[in-house]
Amino acid sequence: MKKSHPIRRTLLATAATVSGIVLLLSLKPASDPAGSVQAGAAGGAPSAQGGLGAAAGAQTLTGTAVTTDYGPVQVRITVNGGKITNAEAVQQPSGGRSTQISSDAIPKLNQAAVAAGTAEIDAVSGATYTSAGYKESLQSALDQAGSAQDSGAQVLTGTTVQTDYGPVQVRITVSGGKITNAEAVQAPSGGRSTQITSDSVPKLNQAAVAAGSAEIDAVSGATYTSAGYKESLQSALDQAGNAQDSGSEAEAGGSQDAGGGAEDSGAGQATGTQVLTGSAVQTDYGPVQVRITVSGGKITDAEALQQPSGGRSTQISGTAIPQLNQNAVSAGSADIDAVSGATYTSGGYKESLQSALDQAG
Repeated sequence: MKKSHPIRRTLLATAATVSGIVLLLSLKPASDPAGSVQAGAAGGAPSAQGGLGAAAGAQTLTGTAVTTDYGPVQVRITVNGGKITNAEAVQQPSGGRSTQISSDAIPKLNQAAVAAGTAEIDAVSGATYTSAGYKESLQSALDQAGSAQDSGAQVLTGTTVQTDYGPVQVRITVSGGKITNAEAVQAPSGGRSTQITSDSVPKLNQAAVAAGSAEIDAVSGATYTSAGYKESLQSALDQAGNAQDSGSEAEAGGSQDAGGGAEDSGAGQATGTQVLTGSAVQTDYGPVQVRITVSGGKITDAEALQQPSGGRSTQISGTAIPQLNQNAVSAGSADIDAVSGATYTSGGYKESLQSALDQAG
């Protein structure tokens, strides 16, 4: 028998080993299916454009007031568990035909927002401008939910301050006791005011973040806008101080049932401090909007964010609103008497107050 050469045996053995390795690699999947599924489950599906993250706890977020050809539209949403659980318009076009269009369109838009969970909703037929304004304001509210996530940040909207050139309203984000973002959701516009606003508001926003307070300098040439900005900014900061560390609108754990629940008209038995903004109610003399602070199931503070103004209305509001605020705190409900000589303002106040209380309940 012919003896094999040792080098040849070595080459054959090496070739066989390589062939075996190649065969094993060809049978192994390119990736581990189980590992892919697990990674996908851990990361979760990406949220839709304009949608929500899975932020913990309930948040009540107010969008920017969007000016349309027929009046402002402003949306407020409640977000819980990464989903929109409630949507409503705190401002909407009114007067003449607009009132009828809004009353038909807004409920449909509210339902669509809750169903979709994003601002990608269809316009209501016959209400194109209102629908577009609604979607834009809704998106700005959703943006707040996305930016705050679960970092303990508070998004707080200040009082609407009426100036000689138009309303000013400021919204801030507070995190770790510092203002991390500031913006004007309402500012004077039209004619020269548009130019002044576009120049002054960015400066005021930067000053608010830098100062961390409302102690900021007025912008030259924008005295009224600056004063309104500072007042609204301070009212937003006051909310952060009142809420302390309990969350921006409601404590993350939600309200607790303290035995049987609260009466329908009362403040509810919410845990911690809640700052709740009612709907903007249109009256014959202008809008009325109420914001309350609820702690331990009681109204501890009430104020009007919007009230009739101009001419005689300014004087009537100046007299009636402080009385209505006091009555709301004393009664702890919307069952308060109208102020003599301010029937329309009182009616709007009570309706807005009740809508705020409904959120607590």
